Amino acid sequence: MTTAGAPTHKSPLHKMTQTTRTCLWNDSASIQELQYSIEHGAVGATCNPVIVLGVLKKELPTWKARISSLIKDRPTATEDQIAWQLVRDISIQAAKILESIFHDQGGRNGRLSIQTDPRLFRDARAIVEQSVDFNTLAANMIVKIPATSAGIVAIEEATYRGVTINATVSFTLSQAVAVAEAIERGLDRRQAEGKDIASMGPVCTIMVGRLDDWLKVLVDKNNISIDPGYLEWAGVAVLKKAYRLFKERGYRTRLLSAAFRNHMQWSEFIGGDLIISPPYSWQVRFNASDIEVRSRIDEPVRDEIENELSRQFPDYRRASTEHGLSIEEFDSFAPTRRTLRQFISACYELSGVVRDILIPDPDAA
Repeated sequence: MTTAGAPTHKSPLHKMTQTTRTCLWNDSASIQELQYSIEHGAVGATCNPVIVLGVLKKELPTWKARISSLIKDRPTATEDQIAWQLVRDISIQAAKILESIFHDQGGRNGRLSIQTDPRLFRDARAIVEQSVDFNTLAANMIVKIPATSAGIVAIEEATYRGVTINATVSFTLSQAVAVAEAIERGLDRRQAEGKDIASMGPVCTIMVGRLDDWLKVLVDKNNISIDPGYLEWAGVAVLKKAYRLFKERGYRTRLLSAAFRNHMQWSEFIGGDLIISPPYSWQVRFNASDIEVRSRIDEPVRDEIENELSRQFPDYRRASTEHGLSIEEFDSFAPTRRTLRQFISACYELSGVVRDILIPDPDAA
């Protein structure tokens, strides 16, 4: 797809979007960052409490008036309610920018990912209710639901209700398969009732770098000696396995690579019918590189790397095999716990930004 204002030369990311099936989505709802990404071929974007917090820290003078207006217009609203309205506002703003792409591509791309409240991760009913609400904010919303045990239930039901899903807090082959199967059930239920599924574009995120992060923690915790370069390949190996399996089974869900820690989490997936979603800083880095843009998605991770990771890390074996985790074990997997804690902390920090305007600190005056 050619976009207005696209670079006259092809940056690596722009070249990827023009010459392969691999799509670029922007892991930010900042308008400046999203516009840069679109100029380099992006056809989607993400918003969540962590991202909104980052936007507010960078652009607080721009958003302070909106926060003050919400405080005035909603005299009984809590700081948390106002914070989540900001999530809605920033998501709607970004979705508007992507609207023409959404229509041009029939709903497959041009979507804005908005994340359900991570504090609801154990409550399937509450997740579904919020998903349905978020789905009304714009025609091109895609709603992020965590791949927890309750989240898998919610993913099927929300899909059945017509919500396009982007599964998140996902690191393993087991989670990716459970997500894809839940979406298939939801789509089949809709189709059996004659409801539209053609315009839906479900996605399953694998947070590749966060699996790597956890193995690096285990190296120090358990005094493991391993080639440090091998630790950069764990998440890549899991996503490549998932991609092969999704193709074999014909799942109607695309995979998305997130949580970037090295260039392989982009370059090794080039050529796949999937999405990469790097933050702005990683896009700038990739575009400044001379990394060859060529298809690598079907090149397996070397056997010696896979074998050593499997030998040294039981958690890698659990992450990289289809039945390595039961659905009931998703919530207790260490990367899930670490990610949920970060996302939940961001919710409270976001509310704190609102609190500083709602109840200014007299000691700071």
